[in-house]
Amino acid sequence: MSLIIFAIPLFFALILLELWLDWRKKTNTYQFNDAVNSLNLGMMSQVTGVAYKTIQLSFYVLVYQYLAPVHLTAETSWGVWLLGAFAFVAYDFCYYWFHRMSHEINVLWAGHVVHHSSEEYNLTTALRQSSGGFLGFVFYLPLALIGIDPLLLVTVGSLNLIYQFWVHTRHIGRMWGWYEAIFVTPSHHRVHHAQNPMYMNKNHGGVFILWDKWFGTFQAELDDEPVIFGVTKPLLSWNPVWANLDVYWALCKDSWRTAAWRDKFKVWVARTGWRPADVRKQFPNKVYNPYQQVKFDTPLTCAQQWYAFFQHLTLIAVVLYYLLNAGQMSTPQILAGCAWLVFQLFCLGYYQQQRPGFQWLELIKNLALASVSFSVLSASALFAEGATISAWVIPAAWWLIATVLQGYSRTQMPASTAINSN
Repeated sequence: MSLIIFAIPLFFALILLELWLDWRKKTNTYQFNDAVNSLNLGMMSQVTGVAYKTIQLSFYVLVYQYLAPVHLTAETSWGVWLLGAFAFVAYDFCYYWFHRMSHEINVLWAGHVVHHSSEEYNLTTALRQSSGGFLGFVFYLPLALIGIDPLLLVTVGSLNLIYQFWVHTRHIGRMWGWYEAIFVTPSHHRVHHAQNPMYMNKNHGGVFILWDKWFGTFQAELDDEPVIFGVTKPLLSWNPVWANLDVYWALCKDSWRTAAWRDKFKVWVARTGWRPADVRKQFPNKVYNPYQQVKFDTPLTCAQQWYAFFQHLTLIAVVLYYLLNAGQMSTPQILAGCAWLVFQLFCLGYYQQQRPGFQWLELIKNLALASVSFSVLSASALFAEGATISAWVIPAAWWLIATVLQGYSRTQMPASTAINSN
């Protein structure tokens, strides 16, 4: 099991600490809808990962078993530590190239853009992960060829991702000179998340900034160039499903529309942002100036925020249950659970965006949530009958209260606040 699951309590503890610092310093680095959306995308990534990462790891195992000339092992405790350190550094080297190519090739960017589509930068952004990075495992196959055990790969990969969590903050400035020279820091990674022209496609390392310095992709954060977070084609949506499909869909449209057969394929593997000339002429992109950024939001009343927050906490609990029990599930159960949870996360994003008919979708979602909760809780000896009944009552009561409050709040709110983009 991935160490990420066991690090989740630490992640949320640090998020709460950052929220407290944000409130105390009045720095406003958090925006409710954005933070919830980032966490929803993180949950969706973990849930879908159960379904497809096993397949990716299977390819690694096959290469390791049948193509690796040697299998690296250690006989002593010192040897174990040295092998672990070597694997950790080697993994980060492969991560650098995967991450860099994810910014430089269209189809890889489509699978990575989710992490950059937030216009804020805080610890929830670290958990804003993609569900569509299907090709990334290819970059780690060289580790199988040199004999790094699959279990060791999963371990160092988890540690690499855990390290990257804390650098997603604006509350830590520049650090000690020696540390900044070797390791990725919050200052380095803020540059990586910038859409300022001079900062774009820089600082791709996960743990070590040395790779960027050696391969010409390093850029220091400058005092006279404040970082503007986000992407040059804003997502303008709280829909976690659309966040994962947005760029893929744009590439599909360009591939379909171009007349040249060569360009139908080239658009996928070309440098990020490249479009066929005929498509670019007929369907030009809107001119975007990052220095005139207007951050996307959909105003919610206090009652609506509390309702969305409650639903979000409920989904966190259900997702954790799914992740902890996936090892005992059959393949159909894993796929059904994945589809059901993605639907739940889609509905929450739909509610945040106040799309037309969201009340009815919310009713369907809560009935589905209550039904599954009833099945899970009634089958578990850990829960009493009262908890099973509450699985029905609490979501239904919350939906009723929120609907009444929503009906009142919409009479107090201009119609223009209901955003109807994807």
